[in-house]
Amino acid sequence: MKSVVILISGRGSNMEAIVRAGIPGARIGAVISNRADAAGLSFAARRGVDTAVVAHGDHADRARFDAALQAAIDAHAPDLVVLAGFMRVLGEDFVRHYAGRLLNIHPSLLPSFPGLHTHRRALAAGVRVHGATVHFVTLELDGGPVVIQAVVPVLPDDDEDSLAARVLAEEHRIYPQAVRWFVEGRLSIMGDGRVAVAGVGSARFALHLPPLDRE
Repeated sequence: MKSVVILISGRGSNMEAIVRAGIPGARIGAVISNRADAAGLSFAARRGVDTAVVAHGDHADRARFDAALQAAIDAHAPDLVVLAGFMRVLGEDFVRHYAGRLLNIHPSLLPSFPGLHTHRRALAAGVRVHGATVHFVTLELDGGPVVIQAVVPVLPDDDEDSLAARVLAEEHRIYPQAVRWFVEGRLSIMGDGRVAVAGVGSARFALHLPPLDRE
């Protein structure tokens, strides 16, 4: 049984998706937030999952916050740490401590649109497809090895909210899948930085596009 610790800052809808998935071989050891008012803590508690708060405002700097957060996580001896809407930038020592067992989800098709406001930037760029990416966390912001991606169409009448909702629905599908692969021991980071998934080959994306018009 693999222990999984999930970090959230708010509602934690991706955390909910992972918990609801009931991944065989995975035990959600804890859900930890940097905000005491994070709505996702109530969901986790109702599901019988241990919860904790490590408030960033209680610490003088990022290094002290990272150290406190790491201690709270390591109390559950995690095999995997999952960032699910955790809105704090983590320091180098923290990332190195969990190297190879720290996953994040980003609402774009990385390497396109790293950082914030991805849906707004995608619409401004006029792209025809958008999506989400699960990746291992490295010292490069939103630059770690890609595990799985989901692709959605950008529709002519989309605004940020409609596009975000379409992407979020795909996040809820691919994040539990990535966690399942990790728990099953099927993920390997290759020497060239790519992720291999045993038994899956190159089919590591979900493509949801409307059919082309044909005359």
